[in-house]
Amino acid sequence: MKSKYLNVIAALMLIVSCTNSKKEELKIAEAKSNEDIVKSYINQKVKVFTTAKDTDLKLTKTNEGTFAAANQPTEAEISVFVNPNKTFQEFLGIGGAITDASAEVFAKLSEAKQEEFLQSYFGEEGIGYNVIRTSIHSCDFSSESHTYIEEGDKELKTFSIEHDKEFRIPMIKKAAALIKDDMVFYASPWSPPAFMKTNNNMLHGGKLLPEYNQAWANYYVKFIEAYEAEGIPVWGVTIQNEPMAVQIWESCIYTAEEERDFLKNYLGPTFEKAGMGDKNIVVWDHNRDLLSHRANTIFEDPEAAKYAWGLGFHWYETWAGGEPMYDNLKNVKESFPTKNLLFTEGCQEKFDPTQYQRWSNAERYGNSMINDFNSGVVGWTDWNILLDETGGPNHVGNLCFAPIHADTKTGELIYTPSYYYIGHFSKFINPKAVRVSTTTSRSTLESTSFKNTDGTTVTVVMNKTDSKIVYNLIVGDSKILLEIEPHAMQSIIY
Repeated sequence: MKSKYLNVIAALMLIVSCTNSKKEELKIAEAKSNEDIVKSYINQKVKVFTTAKDTDLKLTKTNEGTFAAANQPTEAEISVFVNPNKTFQEFLGIGGAITDASAEVFAKLSEAKQEEFLQSYFGEEGIGYNVIRTSIHSCDFSSESHTYIEEGDKELKTFSIEHDKEFRIPMIKKAAALIKDDMVFYASPWSPPAFMKTNNNMLHGGKLLPEYNQAWANYYVKFIEAYEAEGIPVWGVTIQNEPMAVQIWESCIYTAEEERDFLKNYLGPTFEKAGMGDKNIVVWDHNRDLLSHRANTIFEDPEAAKYAWGLGFHWYETWAGGEPMYDNLKNVKESFPTKNLLFTEGCQEKFDPTQYQRWSNAERYGNSMINDFNSGVVGWTDWNILLDETGGPNHVGNLCFAPIHADTKTGELIYTPSYYYIGHFSKFINPKAVRVSTTTSRSTLESTSFKNTDGTTVTVVMNKTDSKIVYNLIVGDSKILLEIEPHAMQSIIY
């Protein structure tokens, strides 16, 4: 009997030993697999594309090379570190807004210039936009205020998008035709019709009157139905553009609680009832400064949060001279990891026709895009994709820069540095890419990386200094020595 027990114990010990051995084998295999991933970059080709101030370099291929084995970098060296085994959010896309202003300027161009413009943004040889934002009826970048209904029509019986069919919808259709897959088209209201508001005016703030909550929710549905009847699939909406800003143009104020309640009691249920539960609803759509409060108020309410795809934001919190508040984005992403962050608007204000080539405008884009993506943002939407030589049209004189301007007197297109800086992301990073862990050893360089579904990785590096910088790009255990011009942007493809 004793011998029998000893045999059982021996068998159990053998099983445990085999199990432990198997675990060790799996650990070794996993380590080997990770090692293979890291070291697979050795001998891999690298292509570098550069845009640089005071040069002819504009998304120009400037270098080719090959990864070698990396050694321990020293503190004296400048390095960009990429860990291909650590990935984060999935990339939605990059694009800009087709406003009434953009469409009106576009209509004044010759057919040849229209085609050049469309190809520059949306074509295969252009910078690859796939995101389009527009306004629900008018905004400041319209020639005048307008809505889709007759004043006082609570039942929306007169709803019509005929106004948009003259300029805006034809331009959107031409742009959409060049986007092969993954188009993201979304819309934002700047103000409800005047009669629905406390101040009886589309301009100067005011609030949505409670008795029009349902009518206003129905208005979004009517918009989506009308645009989709035109063959333009609507990805989603934001609830209100800049809901905490009383502007001299179309504007409307929502506190966090008011937006939460409108979403959960009216807009969300109305979308579901209309069979539009698949449409994405984006809250906030304003600056990074108050972003956390809006997220806390809406996303901590389960009945509101279930309707919210995520939170949109702008970059104008710097109006008072402060720095961009990227930490607020990181806080929201850490606090609500299932919710998405989308940059919905940014532009360089205070248009000056002598400053088309002002390089700091482009660097503002580069800084925002790198830091926004590194904070968990999935997509990035510029403001007007086209404006004229006055920085408009704008019916209240709020004139701004765009990446491309059209001189309607000469019929020529003016490409600004911002166009090329945006292109360093949008041209090379594809929808469904995933962000890859990236850091720098010096604050003189800023960087982010994404891995595309085809296996290529894109590392974007920006130098805002007055000096050329030599740096290591270290990917896992692989390294290549590169240099970047003063005030330059690079996209490194490998």
